[in-house]
Amino acid sequence: MSSPSIELPGTAESLWRSMRLGFRAEPWLLTLALASSLAAATPDPLLALGLKYFADAAQAGDETALALSALFLAALSSGGWLLRIVAERTNRKFADRSTVTIESHVAELQASVPSIAHHERPDLLDRLAVLRDQVFALNHLYSSLFTAAGAIFRLVVTVALLMSVHPALGLLLLFAVPPVWASSWRAGRERLAWELGARHDRLARHLFLTGTTPSPGKEVRVAGVQTRLLEGRRAAWERWYRPVSRARWASAAWQAGAWGIFGLAFVGAIVFASAGIGASAPNVLLVLTASSRLAQYVGQAVQEASFLRGIWMDASKRLAWLEDYARAEADGADRDAPDALHGGFHFDHVSFRYPGTDRWVLRDLDLRVPAGAVVAVVGENGAGKTTLMKLLGRFYEPTEGEITVDGVPLHRIRADDWREKTAGAFQDFCRFEYEAGRTVGLGDLPRCDDRPAIEEGIDRAGARDVVDGLVRGLETQLGPTWRDGVELSFGQWQKLALARGFMRDAPLLLGLDEPTAALDAETEHALFERYAAAARTGEVGGRVTILVSHRFSTVRMADLILVMADGRIVEQGTHDELMALGGRYADLYTIQATAYR
Repeated sequence: MSSPSIELPGTAESLWRSMRLGFRAEPWLLTLALASSLAAATPDPLLALGLKYFADAAQAGDETALALSALFLAALSSGGWLLRIVAERTNRKFADRSTVTIESHVAELQASVPSIAHHERPDLLDRLAVLRDQVFALNHLYSSLFTAAGAIFRLVVTVALLMSVHPALGLLLLFAVPPVWASSWRAGRERLAWELGARHDRLARHLFLTGTTPSPGKEVRVAGVQTRLLEGRRAAWERWYRPVSRARWASAAWQAGAWGIFGLAFVGAIVFASAGIGASAPNVLLVLTASSRLAQYVGQAVQEASFLRGIWMDASKRLAWLEDYARAEADGADRDAPDALHGGFHFDHVSFRYPGTDRWVLRDLDLRVPAGAVVAVVGENGAGKTTLMKLLGRFYEPTEGEITVDGVPLHRIRADDWREKTAGAFQDFCRFEYEAGRTVGLGDLPRCDDRPAIEEGIDRAGARDVVDGLVRGLETQLGPTWRDGVELSFGQWQKLALARGFMRDAPLLLGLDEPTAALDAETEHALFERYAAAARTGEVGGRVTILVSHRFSTVRMADLILVMADGRIVEQGTHDELMALGGRYADLYTIQATAYR
């Protein structure tokens, strides 16, 4: 299994791809936004020309020309205000529309990847964390680009006006290059420092949420770790902020020096026009006004260049990287999932280690699981039990070896199609804060609103008591942050998650990874005994049920028990066979049975 690249694409390519995304979403609105932005940029630089005409008319005593020039100035001022309002409203509307498009695109890209490596690898998490923070910038990428285009247009008009007095005054634009360069370099330097410390920023946020959200609140207070959390959060924030602060101070010094150079050139232009070439008073007024405007326009251009370079271009690169990553990790399978199992699963010398690590989590598993079997997996934490389930779900591909389903390599079966034939519940379940019925119904989307199917899933999971205790039953809004929403206990959430996992009637694979901590041992045993009996009848297409549990009263009813340690299967067999063997399983079972006496 190859490790995905984390290299960022080039600037030009990433910008083009980001722009194309917005154009496809709203081509006409985008065109209107660009046109209005350029139109809004036109009146402002012409004010210097209007003031020159006004001064010429006043100096010549021409009342008609004076009135016309005054009307021209008034038209520029009012027209500029009106055009800016139109441009602002148009850009805002386009930004609102593009928000949905871009955020949906980012979410879809992440969801389209068959594996979950990008949710678990620290290097990819850092990259995605920065991208999520920059989605706002991507939402406003066009308005920023149009503003930059307007600033450049103003610069061109202003330089042309200055050169109409004397060509040498056009050189003033060259002194605007250092501020632009410094701004661009500054943003890149700060962004690099930010990303290098992203893991510390994530830790600081995690500690902040731990100390301020309700779920961990009781444990935090009982353990008395409030001060430790505060200190840890502060230390993590300092580890992130210090390098960023140093980068900001250093880059600010360079930028201040660059602006000092432009300021000196501005003063020199005024002196040159008034004393060097002896320009007329109206022309000196034009140079003074245009030069001061030039400073403003350069400032706007620098500001937008900083945003584009530091945020938008950077975010565009990350978005392009995510597109490349999703494309590279796209499912290349060409087979449909079977409608029923006949031969079962075969782990053919399967080994696995997570991308970016050297530690083997699973090592040389050679295992056959027949169709219709009920398999229990036991072992200490870190033995590889959950990883085995991830491989069966195609959340990862084996590093070595191959998993086959009825003789067909699992990686040849389309991930989406395979997952439609699987079901399960996990210890790290999701709390979907919808109405209770929909929270359960999401386990089988085609029947998400099928009330009888939802009721059956609830009964299968033994979650009837949870629903009966809700004020509006299945119509109850879950989650205290929503209007009329109610909070559930951990056990109640877990029962609803289990009901969601039991929504599908006849999955080929039912994976249950420690999903029943909220159930008592007797209820859990009865629950899985019923499911095991259904699987063994062959009436559910040869379904394989795999249960990861620490409760041996449930484990003992499995057809095959796998005992894992250090990523290997050290024992396997039925309960009676393993007890007769007198090995690790027998020791663990005896210890737990003794505790229940």
